[in-house]
Amino acid sequence: MSNENNPIDPTTGANTPAEPPRRRRAPRRDGKGANAATNQSALADQALIAEPSDEAAEKAGGVKLIANQRIIPFLKIEKPMMILSALLIIAGIVAVIIKGLNFGLDFTGGVSANVSYQQPVEQSQVVQALAENGYPDAVVQYLGTRQELLLRLPPQEQSADNLSASLDQVLDFANNPSTIDSISIIGSQVGNEIYLNSLLALSVALGMMLIYVGTRFQFKLALGAVLALFHDVIVVVGIFAIMGWPFDLTVLAAVLALIGYSINDTIVVYDRIRENFRRVRGLTPRQVIDLSLTETLRRTIMTVGTVFVVVVAMMFLGGDGLFWFSVALFIGLIAGTYSSVYIASVIPLMLGLSREDFVVKVKPEFEEEVVVFADPDLQNSKD
Repeated sequence: MSNENNPIDPTTGANTPAEPPRRRRAPRRDGKGANAATNQSALADQALIAEPSDEAAEKAGGVKLIANQRIIPFLKIEKPMMILSALLIIAGIVAVIIKGLNFGLDFTGGVSANVSYQQPVEQSQVVQALAENGYPDAVVQYLGTRQELLLRLPPQEQSADNLSASLDQVLDFANNPSTIDSISIIGSQVGNEIYLNSLLALSVALGMMLIYVGTRFQFKLALGAVLALFHDVIVVVGIFAIMGWPFDLTVLAAVLALIGYSINDTIVVYDRIRENFRRVRGLTPRQVIDLSLTETLRRTIMTVGTVFVVVVAMMFLGGDGLFWFSVALFIGLIAGTYSSVYIASVIPLMLGLSREDFVVKVKPEFEEEVVVFADPDLQNSKD
């Protein structure tokens, strides 16, 4: 018996059975199938906005992945690194107090002379000529060209006129005579004044950094940043004291430049720490700092790498005038990168840094007052 409702096949003229109506499948709620990617993304977003649960995070052994991002546990070795930092600071201070710094002529005083040649001359040739004629420990620098030089000698007993005539004879080379353009004797009192001004400059720089970071971020972070800068300065100065390397104004300039570079790297890390404390929830403060350091690692590597290339180039190609400046910067770059991770970030954590330090709290006078409107007519109508 044919069904009148069945459609007729145009080729055979026979009735074809109608297809049963398709049932609409219920959406899957278990996170499998076609909605898996969407559900995983939703779960990741929920993890970012979940309420803080330090206990759950600790039981999980530390968060390894957040929004598909690998977290490097920098603070896993914080204690050995802090012990190493303490030993370096103690060794540097002891070396400066007991052994002292090998101050250059800028601090101890001496003789400064400007010399010009008719033809270019090598610095090593001038230093050797001075050493062979009774003027050791001379410092020779170019002044713009290879024909003009600046000589710096230790304090001499001769007067300025006699010293000028003596140096004129010593520095004359075959087919390349020299001319003493100017000569001056720097007393020890001027050197002591420069030394005191240098200490004042370092103290003012550290103090201004403390005020700046404390105003922009938080006092706990400011204290960590200043201690990190103090660590960098002590490491550089301590190594110069231990090795007996000359410490002059060029090295001091490198130390001051290091303070500016190190605080810039620390500010980048602090800015990401503040952002993650406000944005990411459900993590312990230690994990937030690890997350921030991981996110800034690529930028740190790129910045330090480019600066290292320039410093190494100055160290081997910049001549004697820039050698110790480059050495001080080379040591400071290593110390500054290390301190931004294990001092500037660990000290605030030890002081109890938490999310509450970055949450803006509404003052009581700005809180909105809850007003209840009581209309007698409305109350009577309800009754």
